[in-house]
Amino acid sequence: MSQKKNVTNNLIWRFLERCGAQGVTFVISIVLARLLDPSAYGTIALVTVFTTIMQVFVDGGIGNALIQKKNADDLDFSSMFFFNLAISVVLYILIFLCAPLIANFYNMPELVPVIRVLSLNLIIAGIRNVQQAYVSRNMIFKRFFFSTMGATIFAAIVGIVMAYMGFGIWALVAQTLFNNAVGTLILWLTVKWRPKKLFSLKRLKELFSYGWKLLVSSLIDTVYNDLRQLIIGKMYSSNDLAQYNQGQKIPQLIITNINTSIDSVLLPTMSRQQDHPENIKNMTRRAIKTSSFIIMPLMVVLAVCAEPLVQLVLTEKWLPCVPYLRIFCFSYAFYPIHTANLNAIKAIGRSDLFLKLEIIKKFIGLVAVFSTMWFGVMAMACSLPFVSVLNQIINSFPNRKLLNYSYLAQLKDMLPQICISLTMGVLVYMLQFLPLPTIVTLFVQVLAGGVIYLGLSKILKIDSFAYLLSVIQSYRKKRGANSNETE
Repeated sequence: MSQKKNVTNNLIWRFLERCGAQGVTFVISIVLARLLDPSAYGTIALVTVFTTIMQVFVDGGIGNALIQKKNADDLDFSSMFFFNLAISVVLYILIFLCAPLIANFYNMPELVPVIRVLSLNLIIAGIRNVQQAYVSRNMIFKRFFFSTMGATIFAAIVGIVMAYMGFGIWALVAQTLFNNAVGTLILWLTVKWRPKKLFSLKRLKELFSYGWKLLVSSLIDTVYNDLRQLIIGKMYSSNDLAQYNQGQKIPQLIITNINTSIDSVLLPTMSRQQDHPENIKNMTRRAIKTSSFIIMPLMVVLAVCAEPLVQLVLTEKWLPCVPYLRIFCFSYAFYPIHTANLNAIKAIGRSDLFLKLEIIKKFIGLVAVFSTMWFGVMAMACSLPFVSVLNQIINSFPNRKLLNYSYLAQLKDMLPQICISLTMGVLVYMLQFLPLPTIVTLFVQVLAGGVIYLGLSKILKIDSFAYLLSVIQSYRKKRGANSNETE
């Protein structure tokens, strides 16, 4: 199989996996949001902050080191597996012992058992992490599809049943725990690689020479992203935190589907071309143009239709999340620039540069957090778009020299998508004044948005539109050829 076909095939599988899993998760979150009180979501969000930070030590950077290394073998993978597993057990014991301290800090004694049970995800991550790196390195993303979908559906059933039976917050805990556990189990059953009785401290040091910088970068990024939630949980109420998180959740759903799909395929593909900067530049350009063509209009439509969507889907008790949702839509609309540039830097092997960028970005972000937290949750949220723009410039700056691809050139590549998305957004916004029921208006807005965007793309001959059509046609021909061969 040619490299282009292999990349396309894996991207489709990864995209299907993310769409399927997040689609099911979104439906389940709607059901649970209707059944449970917002304060339950606020409590889970608070606990998840601590487990997510701990999980960085298991996940962050090491998987990328295994993917990026040219000649990684069983000794590398096995050494990292046993190290990861040991670290995850130590971290679980640490957070188990610290659970009462965390609960006392927030004056919420009910957090103790929740923290201790939810933190079991750390051990699950320690078992899963290297297996995921193996799948990514060998670009067999079909395995992710089956493991993620199976786990998501099973966990959804558990979560809904427990919510109906009145288990409250424990329905959310069980859903998260079963999702990770079942996904890991299916991955182990479908992927051939198994850890061998091999261990090399020397190989670990080699991997850490690249991976520790990404680990620190990931830790800084995670702590920074979760800092707002920690502050909101401490200075304000669980309900405020729940509304803030719910506003982030819906646009993040779209970003997770599209951006993660591209991200996971892009790094191993770029890493194979690390000695050819021009090829990496072309991949970076294509990634920015294609992902922005998909993400930009979705963020615009979501921002325009936010209020009727939330009212219909989540009910009126979640309407306070609408302003946050619109703010996150703007911030996420430019994520293609972040993802493509950072993957290019990692693929070239400049994890040192990656770490420096994270330190600079987070310093700016911390200034924004600490200068706005005194003025309310909305003030903290409003600082996000400004920080996002500065981060775009910072992330793209090194590639001006490394790839001869500047930030202005990247914006120029995104400009057609930005213009037609904004045009479509204005037209879709005007449709809300039609004298129609809310659900009908929402349906008309979404349908009209898709028709307008695709129509303008075809009329104006947008490059990304033509590229995606060619990819779809190529994939259909391949499927047709395979069907004929089978017959």
